[in-house]
Amino acid sequence: ETGATCVQALPGIGPFIPTVAGRPFPGIRAKIVDAGGQPVKVGEGGYLVLEPPFPPALTRGLYGDPEKFKATYFGEFGPGLYFTRDGARMDEMGNIRITGRVDDVMNVAGHRLATAEVEDALSQHPLVSEVAVVSRPDEVKGEVPVAFVLLKAGAQPSEELKKELIKTVDKYIGPTARPAEIYFAEDVPKTRSGKIMRRILKALVRGEPIGDITTLRNPECVEQLKQLVGYKG
Repeated sequence: ETGATCVQALPGIGPFIPTVAGRPFPGIRAKIVDAGGQPVKVGEGGYLVLEPPFPPALTRGLYGDPEKFKATYFGEFGPGLYFTRDGARMDEMGNIRITGRVDDVMNVAGHRLATAEVEDALSQHPLVSEVAVVSRPDEVKGEVPVAFVLLKAGAQPSEELKKELIKTVDKYIGPTARPAEIYFAEDVPKTRSGKIMRRILKALVRGEPIGDITTLRNPECVEQLKQLVGYKG
């Protein structure tokens, strides 16, 4: 667990900032790196890693598969760096904001790109309330991002807004991460705890079977999304 015991807002001290996980606990050496393992500039998105000495709260192994443990947590950025598998940003005060898990990684034209990175970039637009990104196969690029965007109250979908969102992705990541499609949705499927069910969105854009939706808090949105994407699964 790399939250709470490693990065937190200390009681009575803070920082207590919405969407911010906090600062590294004293003794924890955390930094944000790019795909090559190099530190990024302040405020830029990247990957959260920890340097030794490591606290006892970290995952110590995977049962019956020590090699997978090494590859998963220590194989991405070289020996000595523990990869939390979180995307993150750090501000000038050392506050860390988690942008999402990076386990869902796309291969876009030879570039490894986490869907969480694209979600975080799109979320920077002032009219975006919520966003979910999944991948779909592409004959030329291998995979491409597809975005489902929920707008804030009063905002209206438009082709011009789509162009603005693409420019936002260009600004924070680059042209490689541009969504192939942007769907303006009224809602996205969620569990009763509020977690977005991305597997359903992925099935919709790929034309695959939707699967069980009985655990959804809002199953009615699936039919709406089928019409939105032209689902023929």
